[in-house]
Amino acid sequence: MTADILHRAHRRTPDRQIVSKLLLCLVGLVFVFPFIWMLATSLKPTNEVFSTGTSIVGSRIEWGNYAVAATAIPFARILINSFLVALIGAGLTVIVSVLSAYAFSRFEFRGRGALFAVFLATMVLPQEVLIIPLYLMMQEAGLIDSYPALILPFAFGAFGTFLIRQFLLSLPPDYEEAAKIDGAGRLRTLISVIVPLLRAPIAVVFVFSFIEYWASFLWPLIVVNNPNMATVPIGLQMFSGERGTDWGPMMAAVTLVVLPSLLIVVLLQKQLQQGVSMGGFGGR
Repeated sequence: MTADILHRAHRRTPDRQIVSKLLLCLVGLVFVFPFIWMLATSLKPTNEVFSTGTSIVGSRIEWGNYAVAATAIPFARILINSFLVALIGAGLTVIVSVLSAYAFSRFEFRGRGALFAVFLATMVLPQEVLIIPLYLMMQEAGLIDSYPALILPFAFGAFGTFLIRQFLLSLPPDYEEAAKIDGAGRLRTLISVIVPLLRAPIAVVFVFSFIEYWASFLWPLIVVNNPNMATVPIGLQMFSGERGTDWGPMMAAVTLVVLPSLLIVVLLQKQLQQGVSMGGFGGR
């Protein structure tokens, strides 16, 4: 009897694995399809983007869309602006998150729990609520149409602090005690001992922040008036005018600007998996 049960269970296992893999492939196809459509559309003539019905390819491959995308707008300048803003903004977010997470997890001070709760509460505030006061602050400081205006307001979010703090709470204090015995101070301990252990959650915070800066539209639209300071979302808007939207070159530009985010995610895939699984659910 027991042998029959084990035999049936053994036969069911491959079937379940096949079903699971098929479901995963189906879900993966759902997520990948927009990218396939984006790439296919970038190679269609503009007048065929919506006229070919359900066909994913056009009558010819229009490689010229990429040339038009690179010349119709100051594409190189826009990419440089977005890359600088996203890279510096993500780096600053990581620094702020590590320092504040270390303070909330290791320093004992009165009202720490209440202050952290208030800090986390800022995560529920929509960006639209903050736009007007932030704009007035940037205007008062004379930072309109500048990189600091694009970077500083959203480098102090609570998400990175929360994620890294949860990871720090799961680390035993033995590492810091050993560093203290060797004569290392707080800052030296943080830089030399703690930060190397935070590579996974730091990768998560960096990637999420980079993508958020790269894709931000509302804040750059409000705080940037000079076309030379435009970022990618603002630049893509330039393909739409009084005569309509030039869909072919626009989708070619979209394909090009998506590549940096995809590349970063692929390169840091292992750290992202570790950071999400360990940092977000550890601690107390």
